[in-house]
Amino acid sequence: MSNVQTEAPRWFTTALASPVDTGRVDVAGAQVHYRAWGPSGSPGIVLVHGGAAHSRWWDHVAPMLATDRRVVALDLTGHGDSDRRAEYGLEQWAEEALAVAKPAGISGAPVFVGHSMGGMVSYVAAQLFGEDLAGVALIDSPVLAHTPEEEEARKQRAFGPKKVYPSRAEALERFRFVPPQDTAVPAVLRHVAENSMEEVDGGWAWKFDSAFFARHGSDHLGGSDPRCRIAYFRAENGIVTDAMMDGMRRRFGPTAVVVEIPDAGHHVMIDQPLALVVGIRTVLASWDVEDSVAGMPG
Repeated sequence: MSNVQTEAPRWFTTALASPVDTGRVDVAGAQVHYRAWGPSGSPGIVLVHGGAAHSRWWDHVAPMLATDRRVVALDLTGHGDSDRRAEYGLEQWAEEALAVAKPAGISGAPVFVGHSMGGMVSYVAAQLFGEDLAGVALIDSPVLAHTPEEEEARKQRAFGPKKVYPSRAEALERFRFVPPQDTAVPAVLRHVAENSMEEVDGGWAWKFDSAFFARHGSDHLGGSDPRCRIAYFRAENGIVTDAMMDGMRRRFGPTAVVVEIPDAGHHVMIDQPLALVVGIRTVLASWDVEDSVAGMPG
């Protein structure tokens, strides 16, 4: 990463300068860390990161969604600054995402927005307790299939036993996206990489528990007709094939909103964050209109 130019665009520096609250919530015996933006006590969004990622992947996106909403990004257990567990599973992570919403300042039913594995968590949440959600938006998530991170871990090509690098600089040089992605906003890439590591005995290591790749599966991933509204953002150059998308459309039902983000790789918030923000804002605005119409007298 030493050759990456990191001159930051104004929208990025403005977003990172936005006020942010942090906190922790106990969920089934584990402390779950979160970051939150926007007016507390408002309707809101829970942002759910992908495998081996963390809440700070959303630092530059969340403030742009938080003008009139409370936006919360959590670290799933086994990731970021949350506790580790003996075992991991999509259902447990879905419960964590719901559990942080109210303590973090969201009023009423939240919208879940999940990327990759986080989309799988969000889809399981729609199956488990969709009536408690205002909607779910998935970002380039395979839902039924394994995520790229899981595939690489299973093939032992990445995410093996925790490596400790002697210096922060060396760790930064080894930061890579899975799947590989050459396109990125340089300032975003640098920010995510710098906040993906922690100091440990002997040097620096990535902030995730590699045991999470052995997570439990979930029968809920194969469910149809989710119990809340669904939107799907597909990356044009992402991991979802046409056949996968066709299968998901059938299971999502006829009212699901499906949008493709042009010229985006799998990690959409890294290379096309503004397009992603516009997409999410548009879907939420349309859902707000639906709610207001539904609430009008006869």
